Amino acid sequence: MAVSTRLDLRQSQTLVMTPQLQQAIKLLQLSNVELGECVDQELERNPLLERSEGEETPVPGPAATEARVNGEDRLLDPVAGPAGDEAPLDVNPTDQYGDDAAEPGYGGPGGASMTSRGSSGGQGFDDEDGSLERTLACPTTLREHLRAQIQVDLTDPREAIIGGYLVEQLDEAGYLRIDRDALADTLGCARALVDRIIVKLQRMDPPGVFAADLKECLALQLADCNRLDPAMAALLENLDLVARRDNAALMRRCGVEAQDLADMLAELRTLNPKPGIIFDTELPPPVVPDVLVRQAADGGWHVELNSETLPRLLVNKRYYTRVSGSVRNRGEKDYLAERFSSANWLVKSLDQRARTILRVAREIVRQQDSFLVYGIQHLQPLVLRDIAEAVEMHESTISRVTNNKYMATPCGVFEFKYFFTSGLSSTVGGDMISAEAVRHRISTLIDEEPAEDVLSDDRLVEILRGEGIDIARRTVAKYREALRIPSSVQRRRDKKLFATA
Repeated sequence: MAVSTRLDLRQSQTLVMTPQLQQAIKLLQLSNVELGECVDQELERNPLLERSEGEETPVPGPAATEARVNGEDRLLDPVAGPAGDEAPLDVNPTDQYGDDAAEPGYGGPGGASMTSRGSSGGQGFDDEDGSLERTLACPTTLREHLRAQIQVDLTDPREAIIGGYLVEQLDEAGYLRIDRDALADTLGCARALVDRIIVKLQRMDPPGVFAADLKECLALQLADCNRLDPAMAALLENLDLVARRDNAALMRRCGVEAQDLADMLAELRTLNPKPGIIFDTELPPPVVPDVLVRQAADGGWHVELNSETLPRLLVNKRYYTRVSGSVRNRGEKDYLAERFSSANWLVKSLDQRARTILRVAREIVRQQDSFLVYGIQHLQPLVLRDIAEAVEMHESTISRVTNNKYMATPCGVFEFKYFFTSGLSSTVGGDMISAEAVRHRISTLIDEEPAEDVLSDDRLVEILRGEGIDIARRTVAKYREALRIPSSVQRRRDKKLFATA
């Protein structure tokens, strides 16, 4: 077979992931917090981008989105609201004191000049910035709280230095998880001195700090309230049985009756397994919904984007025109053109992101109308493919849109993915039943069960099938375990124990 070269022409289709397309996909899956951080980074990198503060009257453009209000399609701007609704954005800040500036006593002729510092607008007389935030006390951290006690309780300078070092070794829960021999070697002192200082530190507030493990932490708290008797000490030695709810074994190990054990367990639940958390807890940021849903006058639903989560960006074309006329070389010209193209593409991508989110949200609301009206028991089975087919998008796009996006409804604030659940078949035919609604029904039945008639998994299957839900026993057990509900045997033990208490 002879080897030769030849020239062929072939035609094929390929998807090229340009940097602009990658950016658009990245923006689509970001949450509103991550989007704000991304926009801030772009504002630092691109001199042609600037943030719009809403001072000018907005016009429908890249930042505008569509919504259906009372059956009519209208443009919705993040700042101005639905088209045609004029907001009083042109208020003159100098008019906040009224029209009495010319009267005596208000800075007019013959009157004393009144500044904002001396006004009743919340400004102090001795502070340039009289904001309320500056008057709030900063929360005390765990380490600051302990250092203040060390200055009083540890009068020996050497012990105070070692105590300050031990404070820095605490974890966020207040535990001292460090080998004491290694600690003594690091500090260059005797192990007995370290143990003596730790004993003193363990007497400080809050009770339970400087413990090595959970058992010691609970023992310190019980000793602080003079409740560490032999029975409670035996209970702490068998925390594994407490976790397994083996009450019969606990009564034998502790040598107490059922009522006494119930009291001991109730007291154990009042203790704090992480005493340091009460000082250093950082509250999670509140969930800011991306979409707002409210009932319309015609009985439908009004869906709109939350303007607070939409970044307001503008491309400064005036600055671009001025700078482009003074470029000196090809490199500067290419850089300016690239920045201008990047700025335009970012604004366009943000507009496309907003429109896509709103489009998907409207379809979710349409398909989950019964949930918004009647509650979780009427949540309909829904998968990504159903929304993708309705809005004519790919499933991967729907997945990105529903990631870390939240919707505020009359029933509460829900993540987009909450509305996507699998379905169970009905015994009487008809539509499928949402798995989330079935889990809610199982939880309700168990909460309402009487102490003398605890529902087993088989009994739950019978009840659910009587309500038209075709479900297997293993599915009931799986849903119950996902809800962290113990078995019927364990629930019966617990209810009998607390009934005798």
